[in-house]
Amino acid sequence: MPRYVKIILAGLAALLLSLILCVIVISTVSWEYAKPWINQQASTLANRPVAVNGRLTLRWVKPLNQEGWRSWIPWPEISADNIMLGNPWKDAANMADIKSLKVVFNPWALPGHTVQIQNLEVRDGNISLEKREDKSNNWTFGKQQDTKPSAWDFEIQHLILNNVQLRFADQTRQLDLTATFNSLRQASSSTASNPEPYEVDWVVKGTYQDKAVQGKGRMGTLLSLRADAAPLRVDGDVRIDSTSIGATGTLPKLDLSGPLDIQLRLSGDSMHELYSILGVVLPTTAPYHTEGRLVRTPGADGDTWLYENFKGTVGKSDLAGTLRYQVRKPRPLLTGQLESKLLRLRDLGPLIGIDTSTVKGKTARQAAQAQPKNKALPVKHIDTARWGAMDADVKFTGRKIVRDKSLPLDNISAHVELNDRVLSFRPLNFGVAGGTLSNTLVLNGQEKTIKARIKTTAKHLKLKQLFPAAASMKASFGEVYGDLSLTGSGTSVATLLAHANGQVQLLVSRGTISKALLETAGLNIANIIIGKLFGDKQVVLNCLAGDFVMTDGLLQTRVFTLETDDALVELTGQINFANERLDLDVKPDNKSLRIFTLRSPLYVKGTFKNPDVGVQAGPLAARAGAAIALGLASPFAAILPLLNLGTNDSSDCGALLAQVEKPSKAPQKRPAQK
Repeated sequence: MPRYVKIILAGLAALLLSLILCVIVISTVSWEYAKPWINQQASTLANRPVAVNGRLTLRWVKPLNQEGWRSWIPWPEISADNIMLGNPWKDAANMADIKSLKVVFNPWALPGHTVQIQNLEVRDGNISLEKREDKSNNWTFGKQQDTKPSAWDFEIQHLILNNVQLRFADQTRQLDLTATFNSLRQASSSTASNPEPYEVDWVVKGTYQDKAVQGKGRMGTLLSLRADAAPLRVDGDVRIDSTSIGATGTLPKLDLSGPLDIQLRLSGDSMHELYSILGVVLPTTAPYHTEGRLVRTPGADGDTWLYENFKGTVGKSDLAGTLRYQVRKPRPLLTGQLESKLLRLRDLGPLIGIDTSTVKGKTARQAAQAQPKNKALPVKHIDTARWGAMDADVKFTGRKIVRDKSLPLDNISAHVELNDRVLSFRPLNFGVAGGTLSNTLVLNGQEKTIKARIKTTAKHLKLKQLFPAAASMKASFGEVYGDLSLTGSGTSVATLLAHANGQVQLLVSRGTISKALLETAGLNIANIIIGKLFGDKQVVLNCLAGDFVMTDGLLQTRVFTLETDDALVELTGQINFANERLDLDVKPDNKSLRIFTLRSPLYVKGTFKNPDVGVQAGPLAARAGAAIALGLASPFAAILPLLNLGTNDSSDCGALLAQVEKPSKAPQKRPAQK
């Protein structure tokens, strides 16, 4: 054998022997002696205290998923106990305290500037990620003012967690959550509906914007930390105050980047509470529950979120549809179609600040507490601060509406638009008792005080369908027509009406009225008036026509006449929506000769909550006094004051309608009531 060959072989043998000796030495020599140096170097690199206070060992393990000669070269496995990682702030507790850590490195990834961990096992760990008001955080290592990105990548192939608590606190968002993770010892079996097993269960608790947060669930694999990771499968429920959010599906990344496809469950006391959680402006509602498919599609101009084919309930009404939320400038846009097959009118009360829902929740209780007992009109403040957060274009259809006392409103159709803080309903139409109630409502919230305008037209509302509970009386009913046009400004329904201006017109064609009918319909004031005028008998109503003018919340009668076969009843006076007081006079006149009548004008006074209906004492006393005086002179003369000779006035709907349509001056205001 040539001499140079012997020298080369000897050198190679010496090098191999040296490598073997190095591995033996590294594997057998205690690393306790190297811990001070390791702690110092790690602290310098991290720019914060780092220390291994417990056992530190190294051993070599056979790599997984390696082929050829690389499968014969072992990888280093480092085990450490009682690891401490400090914070960059001196006044804060440690960022991490880990009782046991085991790491297997891939040495072949280091030349590519990648720290690749084949296996990471963490036991009994407490990790705290924090972000302060000044937007500084503790997960940026080195000097935080250095903006140059690191040349090294970090990957985890497999992660095992046992009793690991991760706290995330963000002062800028008032968020403080602590989640506990545990790898499942035995993965769930695969099924057709769940092809991927869950590997980790989690429990979370904390606060978000001063609201309590708690939840639990499972997830597939945390390999979404890798750049080439498969979607992360999740199944869990989180409750934030009174709102519950549940999700089953896949997340592309832990930061929600990329496509998203999950089954989303939402429930709570009111939909408006979702704004602080999801950033979507929704109205105040009765307690609700919905479930549907949520799909996120990234786009160059902004992401699109699609809540598709969801179904649920609001109060005791059903709700279904599809909503699309598009991130765009200057404001996001919410569009969609909603439908309710059976909508209970009571469940719409919270929209205007009235607690009418039979399903009670925190929002309903707050609405009830906020409404003064002596006020009938809703005083709840209409919050327009959120109207500028997004735009909306949503259509809603209610196939059938049911309200108390079996009074059906046939259907509802609405087109809701929100554009630059202007909320409009064009149209807001109801099918009512065989007729239509058409509305246009615009609320301008661009200033502190809302400017509102509403136009309403009622056509062919059949009284027999409007009050079906009275159908058993075998009475005949006519139709209702009406027009309303008002403008106003305010911050609640009460203040809007208190400053409203416009006019109201009403026409009711031939029908039948009685005290019992009005009592069944729930029209208490009218019930009392009819009872005092006609008793409790059926009275044929030829026509009723009214014309009112409203000036700064004061509704005054220009014309209001009710005609029966034998009487004309006129109503004059005013209704003050500013102080919720009534001041009306009801004057009846017989159309034919009546003997021994003491029928006298009535008054309607008091408040909306406590109205007072009574007989005007002056005219009644005058008639009685005259009868007594004449009776002293002649018994037959005493009959004269009790005779109502009637009038020649006879009216029908045509004449009354002509009187309503005739231009007239607004009546003079009465002195303000105390």
